[in-house]
Amino acid sequence: MSTCSYFNKFVVALLLIPLFSCTTDDVAPALVDITTSETDLSEANGNITLSVTLNTPAGSQTTIPLTIGGSATLDTDYTLSSPQIVINSGASSGEVTLTSIQDNEVEGVETIEISIGNTGNILLLGNHQLTISLLDDDSDTDNDGVLDADDECPETPGEINNNGCPYLGFLINEVLYDPPGDLPGDANGDGTRDANGDEFIEFFNSGPELDLSGYKIYDTSALNDDVPRHEFPSGTIVPVNGVIVVFGSGTPTGDFGGAIVQTASGGQINMSNSNDTVTVTDPDGNVVLTLTVPLGDDDDQSYTRNPDLTGEFVPHSGITEANGALFSPGTKIDGSSF
Repeated sequence: MSTCSYFNKFVVALLLIPLFSCTTDDVAPALVDITTSETDLSEANGNITLSVTLNTPAGSQTTIPLTIGGSATLDTDYTLSSPQIVINSGASSGEVTLTSIQDNEVEGVETIEISIGNTGNILLLGNHQLTISLLDDDSDTDNDGVLDADDECPETPGEINNNGCPYLGFLINEVLYDPPGDLPGDANGDGTRDANGDEFIEFFNSGPELDLSGYKIYDTSALNDDVPRHEFPSGTIVPVNGVIVVFGSGTPTGDFGGAIVQTASGGQINMSNSNDTVTVTDPDGNVVLTLTVPLGDDDDQSYTRNPDLTGEFVPHSGITEANGALFSPGTKIDGSSF
């Protein structure tokens, strides 16, 4: 719509010259940009937002049509909340949502190409085309028959019945041989800090199921004397991916992540803070495990594998996931159950 003003101006010799001044608001708005909250869309319940922006508020409801392309298939691999973006009168932007559709097919990375269709009297400026990657979670990187989305060891071939991880056998995951002083050292949770009672060894069995009946734990002096610090009682069965914690003594209090918990049958584990070796034997006296301590100079806390089960032994409190905790008997470093 245009508006004009007419006026006369008195010039020399009383000459009247008509002059006009005009303004107009019939300038089409410009579509400045199309943007997305993410450029990668996960197949596992992923969604992203597409937005368009005008350079000025719309004078009336404005519809921006979308053109869809790419190797991914609409309504098979993903859905679009609307094939067009509506910008309400007085607003300068609008949006739609892309949502992935989960499947079990190995497809690799697919693309979704979004561009602006015929916009009529809207001038296109800036970016008006996007390419989004639809990430497949059904690949099997290590070819062990377990999809990466379910594989806890996606780059290492493992067992289907062990969530794609190899069986690691029976191992020591965490050990506390120098409990911190006072109550911070009450690892067994019985309300009392005891230099021997709060010592512990955390074992993990990645499978298969293991009967520990008659297995024995020694430190160096106990092995020399052939007097075990602990003999696992009959019926000690550790399931696949099961945990068992042996404390020196006391009354362990807590759930310890659901682990099996025992106290040393000899009244202590007696791990020395220097030049000592923990030895575990089977009922026939065969050595199953050994661990030499100390594992470092940072005492008053446990030493744990980082990452759990497969990493090297490091001081517990220095691990980010530990949130400053000095030990985590029966649980992962972050306190969660195995």
